[in-house]
Amino acid sequence: MTSRLNDARILMYSHDTFGLGHLRRCRTIAHALVEDYRGLNVLIISGATIAGAFDYRARVDFVKIPSIIKLRNGEYTSLDRHIDLQDTLKMRRSIIRHTAESFQPDIFIVDKEPMGLRGEIEETLAYLKSQGTRLVIGLRDVMDAPQLLDAEWQRNDVMNKIAKFYDNVWVYGSPDFHDPLEGLDVPQVVRNRMEFVGFLQRQQTQSETSNVRPKEDYILVTTGGGGDGSELIDDVINAYAYDKTLTHKAFVVLGPYMPAEQRERLLNKAAPIPHLEIIQFDNRMEDLVAGAKAVVSMGGYNTVCEIFSFDKPALIVPRVVPREEQLIRASRAKELGLLDMLLPEEAENPQHMAEALKALPHRQPPSANSQNLQLDGLQNISRRIAEWLHPEDINAAKATG
Repeated sequence: MTSRLNDARILMYSHDTFGLGHLRRCRTIAHALVEDYRGLNVLIISGATIAGAFDYRARVDFVKIPSIIKLRNGEYTSLDRHIDLQDTLKMRRSIIRHTAESFQPDIFIVDKEPMGLRGEIEETLAYLKSQGTRLVIGLRDVMDAPQLLDAEWQRNDVMNKIAKFYDNVWVYGSPDFHDPLEGLDVPQVVRNRMEFVGFLQRQQTQSETSNVRPKEDYILVTTGGGGDGSELIDDVINAYAYDKTLTHKAFVVLGPYMPAEQRERLLNKAAPIPHLEIIQFDNRMEDLVAGAKAVVSMGGYNTVCEIFSFDKPALIVPRVVPREEQLIRASRAKELGLLDMLLPEEAENPQHMAEALKALPHRQPPSANSQNLQLDGLQNISRRIAEWLHPEDINAAKATG
């Protein structure tokens, strides 16, 4: 292993079968690390179909593995329907293993799926462990309802494999907010390796390219990747159509994974309503959240981090199937007074939705109730990385100015 931050290598894995959350989280961490340490190199392995649509800082790069998409029923399929799923998984496993062998990372950070999609990184974990690489699994603040996560992990003996392979278990959240392994039988050895690093604070991108955003105040409506976001957009459009006194500008981002026929239908439906503006995708969502008066979303991890980071009043309409992650996160945040929430069946009522949208710009921001909300995840990760790689190099390696 290298002992200097000035030439250290970090490999990250993001399975990316549905939405953009995993890649965006990895990219956020990678950018913070190369900003802190000028010799550090980060390589992200990603299955996201649009991994190349994002900007990457110097010394952050990505390796694209063949895409597999998760259908709404939870099943997987190859993005290229002409290639068998098993053949695609075999290619992915091979690319991941060869990338690890060539890159020879000091640290391997895996996002959310401890053994990867269908166990695809287990062989690579075993190889890197034999090379002395430090292995880290990073978990969201909320994974899923305990009974669902437990059933999934029991099937594949995941908890024992975490104990076998991983040196550290990071939780990208605060213990005061939620414990992602609550309700599971967690071995003491895994608990001992767990660290709640804090939520991952976001910053504006400071991009020179200006966003295509409204000049006047706007409520941002975002569904993340958009693969399952059409219902929320429908609810917003229906509320505006129902209540003509709802005149606050709504800027709607559909998401790059929204199916084309849904996108066309929503664009046509919204066309007669002057207060709605719709775009498909913007790769600088941080800037759109920062510029918004308030945010309407489904409550994915990254969007909630942005809501907290830029201190925006928010209305969450969470997805409730096949995972309960967004429902648990939104319910907890509402309980703490950080944001408002409507269940999907409540948001379907145009009168309820219109009332919630009208009240939204006037509600208190998260900071009004967030005494213990820890947004220091990136700083804590940066400090840990430095401690592991070479403590005496920390001050020397910190980028100046």
